[in-house]
Amino acid sequence: MPAPDSNVLKLAPEAGNPTYRTAPHNIEAEQSVLGAILVNNDAFYRVSDFLEPKHFFEPIHQTIYETAGSLIRAGKVATPVTLKTFVPAEIDLGGITVAQYLARLAAEATTIINAADYGRTIYELSLRRDLIHIGEDMVNVAYDAPVDYAPRNQIEDTERRLYELAEAGRYDGGFQKFSQAMKVALDMAANAYQRDGRLSGIATGLRDLDTKMGGLQRSDLLVLAGRPGMGKTALATNIAYNIARAYRGEVQADGTMKTVNGGIVGFFSCEMSAEQLATRILAEQTSIASSTIRRGGITQAEFDRIRDYTIELESLPLFVDETGGLSIAQLTARARRLKRQRGLDVLMVDYIQLLQGSGKRSDNRVQEVTEITTSLKALAKELNIPIIALSQLSRQVENRDDKRPQLADLRESGSIEQDADVVVFVYREEYYLANKEPRPGTPEHEKWQTEMDLAHGKAEVIIGKQRHGPTGTVELHFEGQFTRFSDLAHDHQLPDRM
Repeated sequence: MPAPDSNVLKLAPEAGNPTYRTAPHNIEAEQSVLGAILVNNDAFYRVSDFLEPKHFFEPIHQTIYETAGSLIRAGKVATPVTLKTFVPAEIDLGGITVAQYLARLAAEATTIINAADYGRTIYELSLRRDLIHIGEDMVNVAYDAPVDYAPRNQIEDTERRLYELAEAGRYDGGFQKFSQAMKVALDMAANAYQRDGRLSGIATGLRDLDTKMGGLQRSDLLVLAGRPGMGKTALATNIAYNIARAYRGEVQADGTMKTVNGGIVGFFSCEMSAEQLATRILAEQTSIASSTIRRGGITQAEFDRIRDYTIELESLPLFVDETGGLSIAQLTARARRLKRQRGLDVLMVDYIQLLQGSGKRSDNRVQEVTEITTSLKALAKELNIPIIALSQLSRQVENRDDKRPQLADLRESGSIEQDADVVVFVYREEYYLANKEPRPGTPEHEKWQTEMDLAHGKAEVIIGKQRHGPTGTVELHFEGQFTRFSDLAHDHQLPDRM
């Protein structure tokens, strides 16, 4: 079948003349799919969930496919006879009319069985052309970029376009048999059975918190909030370490690595440096206060313990980005890159209020935070991982007698509360009691001392919102000098008294 004339200029290679390459395409595959649709309209439904008019190389084929699709969706029959009145008759098809070309498509059509395979060929060639466009744009922008356009911005923009293309390049969606859904559910149950704590999600390493939440669920945005001094970063660091330490992966048949337990953790530390974060984890694991480690006031035995733990920590799948002033677009690009290059199972962001929107500096901070939280939720779904984002609380907490935080205390709370799947508050009564010690020797001081003894070393993790589970409070043990959260021993778990 003669192909319609292409607008692409082709020159025969001659001495001194370059050979101009046409973009990847397959005219015969396009003709085969269109012919199958015109003969049997059911062929359209075999390709329409992934194949769009823009994926065809020839403009006339784009018009035919789009017009045929409109007729079929309207409940009408798409044939060469019904179609020819909707396709412009003045199109030049190499000496034949539109009606003749449509008739040839139908006469030389392949069977409906092959339509999906030919459709995938068209789709993949379209992706190749998109790759060429991205490459050409990258070269042109690099040549002609204005002075104030940083190369880093172009890198991140190109990465975003490539990732979007990779995510769009799938045609495995649509309906599935219920038996397939049951198999996925059974696999999830089997994976939960193999994981630490027998959880459906990723274990945080804190028993009571995992029991209440079922672990960290994929595609969830979890907001961890609290006032300064409550231990938000310490709790996030503890959870990140626990997950990375429990990591276990298995190589699949296709050569990829599948996480079986724990996970690969990415940590955006917008406030603390990577060295400060590492010192916190060392203090937590060695039970040597971070202030002592920094001052160098340690014994030889303590130094040996630090060295041994450092060797262990070096092998952890924990990746830290300490860049300050990140925009949400930069964070998203870097998270995608980590997922693609190293793998990523959990992402930590410390913290929301230190991020910037993708546009210019906005006077409307609430609107900017809305963009940040919406983007974080979209990223969690896109990468299919849980994201733990830390958040500050407003000062209105300090004005109440009961300083336990509530959802309304979230700064710029509207978007954070709406976009988050889980909202968790960290609260330590001991912190507030220590700041209002009465004069020693008074009855008030004795009462205060009793309250301090009860609150000492305890922290409350308040689950204020959870889309797929109960709310409530979990008590944890907190050791401030080691910035360490751990499970609190309950009365029935204590050893019997002699």
